Amino acid sequence: MELELRHLRTVRAIADTGSLTKAAATLGLAQPALSAQLRRIEKALGGTLFDRDHTGARATPLGELVLERARVVLPAVSELQAEAVRFANATGPLERFRLGGTHGPLLGGLVDRIATAHPQAPVTTYTAWSVDEIAALTIDGRLDFALIGTCGESPPPLADRLVWEVVGVDPVFVMLPEDHPLAGEEELDLAALADQCWADVPGDGCFADCFAAACARAGFTPVSVYETDTSSVVHLVQVGRAIGLCRATFPPVPGLVTRPLAGAPLSWRHLLGWHPHSPAADAAAVAVAGQTRAAYEEAVLRSPSYARWLAANPRFGLVS
Repeated sequence: MELELRHLRTVRAIADTGSLTKAAATLGLAQPALSAQLRRIEKALGGTLFDRDHTGARATPLGELVLERARVVLPAVSELQAEAVRFANATGPLERFRLGGTHGPLLGGLVDRIATAHPQAPVTTYTAWSVDEIAALTIDGRLDFALIGTCGESPPPLADRLVWEVVGVDPVFVMLPEDHPLAGEEELDLAALADQCWADVPGDGCFADCFAAACARAGFTPVSVYETDTSSVVHLVQVGRAIGLCRATFPPVPGLVTRPLAGAPLSWRHLLGWHPHSPAADAAAVAVAGQTRAAYEEAVLRSPSYARWLAANPRFGLVS
């Protein structure tokens, strides 16, 4: 039998879980099948890889040698596959713009600006709730640029493999119906909304934890938080079912107002990312970054309440 990558993954799974039973569950195999496979691997490698008893499985010296090599080989093969996919999806000089983004306010403005500046270049978009998915597609070369947001100072996904540039930093605003008793206030204390239900859009970052922590500091636990799409958030606010959490650049909606929270207890960073070895990592990145900043500035101007607030809070806004 010739040794294959799947055999190395099997050995690593046994070492990582410390048990054939747990490794079999991780690999989706029956334990007898995994045991038989391990015997074949050990026969091919010339010796026992694990000492096994009722307490689990521990690597022998030969097993440690194999694991040491596997920890080098498996990531290298994964990187080779990613590089190959990225190369296959590259077409030389960037002649099209494949943009990926989460459901934020800037993607539409960026598409409009790029399509205007490059009328002959196809522009395509892909959106997802998951910043990890958008980042992975950029790593694989299926997207040229990723436009995402992160909560506070939390790092963007795959920060060691993608170039991330901060476009702007916003406070998180609240969205109220215009007839709400607090809608006339220029700024709201979070504690004043302690008895309200809340609505926001989902994500795979730390925003939910950060919001819960901000509420705890304000002395309360949220009654409930509805995680749903943007249209449903707007509807829940319009009918008085919830207070919405939104980016400060959220565009005006008839019947609703957006207001800052005192002390800006929550913030949001807009980031543009690309792979450093992709066709996008040249002058195109500079051009798209500039267009993204311009789209961000336009979004700020479309939110009068945010534009007013920024004048007194210069640490937020566009990052030059």
